[in-house]
Amino acid sequence: MLDRTQLILDIFAQRARSREGRLQIELAQLQYLLPRLTRMWSHLSRQSGGIGTRGPGETQLEVDRRRVQERIARLERELEAVRKHRSVQRQGRKRHQWPVAAVVGYTNAGKSTLLNLMTGADVLAVDKLFATLDPTTRSFTLPNNQRVLLTDTVGFLRKLPHTLIESFKATLEEVSEADLLIHVVDSSHPRVDEHMRAVDNVVNELGAFGKQTLIVFNKIDILQNRNLAETYCRRFPGSVAISARTGQGIDQFVEVLQSALGAWRLRSRFRVPLSESNLIAEIHRVGHVLDLQYDSDHAVITAHVPPHLEQKLSNFAKQT
Repeated sequence: MLDRTQLILDIFAQRARSREGRLQIELAQLQYLLPRLTRMWSHLSRQSGGIGTRGPGETQLEVDRRRVQERIARLERELEAVRKHRSVQRQGRKRHQWPVAAVVGYTNAGKSTLLNLMTGADVLAVDKLFATLDPTTRSFTLPNNQRVLLTDTVGFLRKLPHTLIESFKATLEEVSEADLLIHVVDSSHPRVDEHMRAVDNVVNELGAFGKQTLIVFNKIDILQNRNLAETYCRRFPGSVAISARTGQGIDQFVEVLQSALGAWRLRSRFRVPLSESNLIAEIHRVGHVLDLQYDSDHAVITAHVPPHLEQKLSNFAKQT
């Protein structure tokens, strides 16, 4: 009988299309399998005879464990190369200084549909779990001519297995490196609050907590109670309600996104004491660092930062 993690891994394996996706799934499967090999072979080890002898199960266990560990090491090396390649791509985007918004959300919330609508991309968007395993980045231009990069990400899940988070780090780094998060929520689902908490938990685990987040309540076209959309938006000020399938509410979404990005795209410079290590780490985590130099016992940082952080850094602002 499959347990929950095995089931999720099997679904992921069926959805994987790219070489990177298949590598990540195989790594997660092997990491899940390795600690369970002992139990799989324990019944054979009991066939051993006298004291000091080694049963066939124990011998086969050692062989299997070594092979799995060797394969895991190889997959990790290949995925490290993928991670370095993605890092180079991100550095290229930073040179253009285009803001990057990562589209996050519970699986099947409509993230790929929103990306396709906004950018004209052709990302697979179907009504099934985990249809997207490979991140896709596409650009579009806001009404104020600001170019924005949108990155689609793998759908999150309640209690997402840790082996998946570890294996998909090369992909999920797009979340922690983004300037802004767009949290897409399926407003028609009966467990909206539970799904939102699950996404927040994964975002926190990825080290992206505190990033400026725009909440988008999607699928309002299939809401039986149309007043729910207004209720959600009142509960979460600054959020918007849309239908990525029909385009309803998209103009308001673009307006709010433009305002959110425009509020912190100005270049700022700060001279922060090295003793304020938590504050420096927060600048790296939720801001967009353009330059970092050290002056005696201070860090001189040039960055784009969101308004709430700029206010916190007001005492360390440095005239350019």
